[in-house]
Amino acid sequence: MDISLPVLLGLVAGVILILVVGIGSMVMVGMKPKVRLKKRIDAIGSVASSGSVSAKAESRRQKRIQDKLKGIGAEKKDEGMSEKIEAALLQAGLQIEPSALILGSLGLGVVLAAVSFFAGAPMPAVPAAFVVGAFGVPKIILGRMAKSRQNDFTSHFAEAIDVITRGIRSGLPVGECLAIISREFHGPLGEEFTMIVEGQKLGMTLEEILVRALKRVPTAEFKFFAIVLQIQKQTGGNLADTLDNLSEVLRDRKRMKDKIQALSSEAKSSAAIIAALPFAVLGMLSLVNPAYVAVLFGEGIHLVFIGLGMMGAGVFVMGQMINFDI
Repeated sequence: MDISLPVLLGLVAGVILILVVGIGSMVMVGMKPKVRLKKRIDAIGSVASSGSVSAKAESRRQKRIQDKLKGIGAEKKDEGMSEKIEAALLQAGLQIEPSALILGSLGLGVVLAAVSFFAGAPMPAVPAAFVVGAFGVPKIILGRMAKSRQNDFTSHFAEAIDVITRGIRSGLPVGECLAIISREFHGPLGEEFTMIVEGQKLGMTLEEILVRALKRVPTAEFKFFAIVLQIQKQTGGNLADTLDNLSEVLRDRKRMKDKIQALSSEAKSSAAIIAALPFAVLGMLSLVNPAYVAVLFGEGIHLVFIGLGMMGAGVFVMGQMINFDI
């Protein structure tokens, strides 16, 4: 299939534009958690530095919390590619080797590249299809699985903290309260607390257990819980009251998330309709005038791939615009 020079230049420019927009959006999205964490650390540090002489104990406690937050935020900086893949598999709840995931991703990329090549796509679209299949699709699938698992964990986490609080107030040790959670709760919540209990039986320290658990469930709610346990172990205090306050905070966060979900439902519906509209129109045109659509999939096949790429970038940007994290 012959492609004129202006069309080829336009195709290359479109692909470059899509890559620039996609990479820029991912960088901005990736920087958001770091910016929020830095603001929280700065806020805690400012409160600690402005305390009076009578509040030195509270300032020291806030300083310990600040150090814990810095440690949690800096854990991922030294991770290599294999550690990141292993962490993604753990968060998704998959018990497979990273090498198997890499081979499967490369195989999917080769398949998509071969399909694009034999479908008559322009040459720049073939490596783009390989990149999407080898890197984009597995990352999206693992991300969705991890998010679903974390949402399932968080939905019952406040109830688990209430059980721990009641157990402590009734005189049970913290280890026995954690064992109750591992026995009574199912799904990701029961699995994670079972691993925590098993780690204690193996003689691991609480800090080591929580660091491993945070790699599997890196949610803000679970980070709060881990910080509370570590600070209480170092400084003492009334753990039941602290966990009770934490449970209330988690419920407030859940109510806020539900409110955001309700307010953003209209925008999400609009994005879904806009994304599905071109395919619906294409289907109706195929029924009314198949010969007219056949030209698009023949001589104008490169326009199809350009349109799909631009639609993908648009849907990604719209999704990030209505994705609110608290």
